[in-house]
Amino acid sequence: MSDTATVERSVNLFALSIIAVFVGVVTGFGAVFFRALIAVVHNALFLCRFSLIYDANVYTPPSPWGALVIFVPVIGGIAVVFLVRTFAPEARGHGVPEVMDAIFYKEGRIRPVVAAVKSLASALAIGSGSAVGREGPIIQIGASLGSSIGQIIRLEAWQRITLVAAGAGAGIAATFNTPIGGVIFAIELMMPEVSTRTFLPVALATGTATFIGRIFFGPRPAFDVPALGTLSVHPSAIYVLALYAILGVAAGVAAAGFIRGLHLAEDQFDRITNPYLRHAIGMSIVGTMMYAFLRFSGHYRIEGVGYSTIQDVLMGGLAAAPFLALLSAAKVVATSLSLGSGSSGGIFSPSLFMGATLGGAFGALCHLLFPTADISVPAFATVGMAAMVGGGTGAAMTAVTMIFEMTLDYGIVMPMIIAVAISIGCRRVLSRENIYTIKLLARRHFIPKALHANMFLVRRAVDVMDKDILVLPHSMAFDEFLRLPEHEGRMRHVVVTRDDKISGVLRVNTALRRGLEGAFTGISLGDVASPNFTVARGEDIMFNVIGRMWRRKAIMAVVVRADERIPRTRNVAGLITKEHVADSVAESIKPYAASDAIL
Repeated sequence: MSDTATVERSVNLFALSIIAVFVGVVTGFGAVFFRALIAVVHNALFLCRFSLIYDANVYTPPSPWGALVIFVPVIGGIAVVFLVRTFAPEARGHGVPEVMDAIFYKEGRIRPVVAAVKSLASALAIGSGSAVGREGPIIQIGASLGSSIGQIIRLEAWQRITLVAAGAGAGIAATFNTPIGGVIFAIELMMPEVSTRTFLPVALATGTATFIGRIFFGPRPAFDVPALGTLSVHPSAIYVLALYAILGVAAGVAAAGFIRGLHLAEDQFDRITNPYLRHAIGMSIVGTMMYAFLRFSGHYRIEGVGYSTIQDVLMGGLAAAPFLALLSAAKVVATSLSLGSGSSGGIFSPSLFMGATLGGAFGALCHLLFPTADISVPAFATVGMAAMVGGGTGAAMTAVTMIFEMTLDYGIVMPMIIAVAISIGCRRVLSRENIYTIKLLARRHFIPKALHANMFLVRRAVDVMDKDILVLPHSMAFDEFLRLPEHEGRMRHVVVTRDDKISGVLRVNTALRRGLEGAFTGISLGDVASPNFTVARGEDIMFNVIGRMWRRKAIMAVVVRADERIPRTRNVAGLITKEHVADSVAESIKPYAASDAIL
């Protein structure tokens, strides 16, 4: 155990909740500062003015730089590379994989400098036009703040991890004004354990950060949408639902393409050894694409988070299927080039953009083919957003909940659920890894894709223990024990007693007798028995038994029948070894393991 671990401490739930509220406050203000930083960079580089006012839902006017605006993303990119390489390499990319890596492989430890570097680097990237999102950075910023506070207070690993998840959920909630979605995001993607002791701090941090965000950004949802209406109860509505299901298939295929495309771009750009040249090439292509859209469509369209284009689609301003399909494909390319070449930003906003344009294109095509059907292009765009986010991240509940909170239209929830479920299923057929885990897989860091209830932990000790054991006195000769005829060369577990009390435990491969025939060791069972054991009652649940074994470094747990203060020999019922624990775990996950192999 490290020196750091020896001074770690656990606080009670009330204290952890108070700390989580503080994390929410800090993360909420962090989100406000981050948005302001993006505004300063964007206004300075695109419009040559200093201003803290920047509404991403409104198109950026043409830059006074003219065609030279192509080099704005390159300038921002060079600064991003300098910051990331000099101070925090983990700030490169879309952030969420690094947070997941810290949770599952680093006991929730994230360097404090990551929050500062991620803020500056991502603000420079997004503000200069890199086709990335602002939610990934604020997730990593919030997680870093939670981790830093946990490390300063020297909390135990599970409580530090809880604060990391709380900071991540708080960050995305403050950014999108989606408190429920922030909690669900933390549960689906960040929390190894979901219980009262972990859920309550996460919920408090998320709610607090959302409140801080609403003070500065207002209570309105992230996007304004017209009334999308609800599906009629007429039997003909089944055909519209079928169209939403087909959209789910299309979104799943597109999500798999985005995952593979981003991974391919990262691999190809990594062949360029000079990081500045690498990113300059990627961002010059993005800048050219951005300027081309300005020349031929009147707006930059794909630059930055892309909320202005999403808003335009949701309000019905863009309804031409070919152009919407072109925008969706262009965003895939631009985001892959941005992140693949070394930018710092998220994939959530690009996924919203791809989903809105893909869904809008599909809705417009369906409206053309079935003019009499009750088809709304904004409704299909909204469902496409959820389906693309769900397919790419694998977080089904997060996708549905967050898109609902962003639009506040409950009537579209049922089609969203269908499309998201189908999208995730199709994406899993084409790409088993989601957009977060595929990056960690390259490091051989595997992240669980599901939260299974640890059913073995609630099994009773009497149901797990080995009953075929021997209870023998410590004075018995070891040679005599080996020569007992009932062993038959198998593994035997022995409880060694002295004066009607348990003195030790022993695990012996009795096949040793073949090598010791005729030999005389002169030792007794008491001489070879291990004192590293603990005692459990038959009704104890395995969660408590395993915890007791770990704390006492016990190799076995002796299970007794009666609840006596000093267990007697006559009450020994069985033994639990680490092998029994492993077998119990394997048995509990067998149904899931079988179904997972199919999927």
